[in-house]
Amino acid sequence: MSYYFATQIKGKSFDQAVHETTEALKKEGFGVLTEIDIRATLKKKLDADFHNYKILGACNPPLAYRALQSEDKIGTMLPCNVIVQEKVPGNIEVAAVDPSASMQAVENDELAAIAGTVRDKLKKVIQSL
Repeated sequence: MSYYFATQIKGKSFDQAVHETTEALKKEGFGVLTEIDIRATLKKKLDADFHNYKILGACNPPLAYRALQSEDKIGTMLPCNVIVQEKVPGNIEVAAVDPSASMQAVENDELAAIAGTVRDKLKKVIQSL
């Protein structure tokens, strides 16, 4: 089982891809709680050059609430990360974590069902881009 699913976007700017990914997440009930600019962080902290790479911390509040009610330590795996990266100019990859894969170690049937719902929603996001 892969731990993520991804798609390629061509013909758009990196910022457009980030915006469209954020909008697609909203359509599936996710908000972006965090946005980490890896390129800027690595430049600032290490003076290292890196390609465009952002991590979007996506959260669907009703599903996160259900997950936390089911398993109070599951916050260690929240929010769901979605990355947008551009290794080659004009060729952007968007990838989302597969929560079903990442939560396999937690033996909780209710949580597994919630993770499956989140997985389906994140897959729709990726497929819509």
